[in-house]
Amino acid sequence: MTRVAVGVLQKDGKILICQRKKGSRYELKWEFPGGKLEPGETILECLKRELFEEFSISVRDIDRVQTQSTFYEDGGMFEVAYCFVSQFTGEACNNVFEEIRWVTIPELKALDNLKGNEAFVASLISS
Repeated sequence: MTRVAVGVLQKDGKILICQRKKGSRYELKWEFPGGKLEPGETILECLKRELFEEFSISVRDIDRVQTQSTFYEDGGMFEVAYCFVSQFTGEACNNVFEEIRWVTIPELKALDNLKGNEAFVASLISS
C-alpha cells in the first residue's frame, strides 16, 4: 500500500485545491496538494516537503489528520492522510499544477475531483 500525505489548507473560509496538468495521468482532475511519503519520512515531514515544492509555502503544523484508503483499478491501493492545515507561511504560488484555486466547500463539490478524493469531499460537505 502506498502512503500519501495531502494538505487541506484552510484560509479565510476557503480550501486550496489544485488541477492536474493537461497530459498527465488523470489530467485536469482536481485534487488536494501533497504526495507520497519517502522511506522513513513522517506525514508532517512529507507534507512540509511537498507543499514547499508545489507552492513555496512552509507548513508550521497539522491541525488534525483524517486517514482514508483508496483503491484505483489502474494504480493500486493508497492510504491517504488528509492533513488539515491552517498555519503556514508564504503565499501559495503555483509551481507544478495547471491551475490552483481557493474554494469554499460547496464550490469544491462542483469541481471534477479526482475519484480517490470523492468520499473525502462528500464527508467535508456533510460535516
